[in-house]
Amino acid sequence: MSERSDLQGRRIVLGLTGGIACYKSAELVRLLTKAGATVQVVMTEAAEAFITPVTMQALSGRAVVTSQWDAREPNNMAHINLGREADAVMVAPASADFIAKLAQGRADELLSLLCLARPRERCPLLVAPAMNREMWSHPATQRNVATLAQDGTLILGPGCGDQACGEVGDGRMLEPTELLDELIAFFQPKVLAGRRLLITAGPTFEPIDPVRGITNHSSGKMGFALARAAVEAGADVTLVAGPVHLSTPRGVKRQNVMTAAQMYDAVVPCAADHDVFIATAAVADWRPASLSEHKIKKEGKKVAPTFELTENPDILAAVAALPKPPYCVGFAAESENLLAHARAKLLRKRIPLIIGNLGPATFGRDDNALLVVDAQSDHALPADGRPTDKLTLARALMQELANRLQAVQA
Repeated sequence: MSERSDLQGRRIVLGLTGGIACYKSAELVRLLTKAGATVQVVMTEAAEAFITPVTMQALSGRAVVTSQWDAREPNNMAHINLGREADAVMVAPASADFIAKLAQGRADELLSLLCLARPRERCPLLVAPAMNREMWSHPATQRNVATLAQDGTLILGPGCGDQACGEVGDGRMLEPTELLDELIAFFQPKVLAGRRLLITAGPTFEPIDPVRGITNHSSGKMGFALARAAVEAGADVTLVAGPVHLSTPRGVKRQNVMTAAQMYDAVVPCAADHDVFIATAAVADWRPASLSEHKIKKEGKKVAPTFELTENPDILAAVAALPKPPYCVGFAAESENLLAHARAKLLRKRIPLIIGNLGPATFGRDDNALLVVDAQSDHALPADGRPTDKLTLARALMQELANRLQAVQA
């Protein structure tokens, strides 16, 4: 599978201010360029005490700018030119002092100058705070951050954890991968702004005894990609996840469950409070009728143990049958006759949309090919039917979902 290029063609000004978190900015530059962005680094004098311009130039492939008097600019106006050429300005790390400067509109060096002079209607400012926990919690800093947010600045973080001073708390700069994801998300169209989505993902695990159980090969990757894409699209997202080892996408509220019954209890009571329910989880159809108190041992037994099965509750059908159901989207993982089985499931569950895929060909993989089926039609996603990465598919599904919701309301 080819490398993702989510920022292809984007021009980013990355500003560094004084702080030990500057070491993270080197990795951030690498990730941004790998994602296709052109990165122009601008450093304050304080930032140069923590990392050298040589390092940042080597990683970005562009000469670092450190002074408003940079003679390389034909008009000697770096603070104007940099903002006019950028799609976004990100300051990471942003110190308490620099945040105070921005809040007060002060501009006594290049980075604060270009933040003030950038064309605000088309060059957004994103700020990643990085400072000691006491500095972060100080009322002055909180007032300054609130002022920036009111002015339209996007505040990224901070995170919580160990700090260079030896203390623990809020104030850490977000990790480079988190900042990359935040920037990518920022540029995604907000086609689901104001919507509330409830998504299930992963397998369920139905215990036979305290050790063993019935489950399946679902990795949860498609559901987690949908959750991330929904947040990127501006939605408020709750993810109910079976037993998987995946990180929660930023901005997603996650509830972990184990069994189908637990997933049912987590989903059905709150489903009506959402605009959309996407049932991505591969829920076990059956569970043992009774649970052995202790591990079933094989010593001395010549015949394999048997146990009675009972049917699990149908979560998707239950949500679709609510008096005021959300817009329901089902998933059908099949091994053959994909269209026929998907359409049959659509009718059986009484839902408006179902997404089919060949389970054995996609379980655990990072790519997939889907079949989008409604009552009147069906089409492949991607259009050529060739597998593509699941996040790209998830974003395409969010756009399709937004279009369908708009049509329903029209």
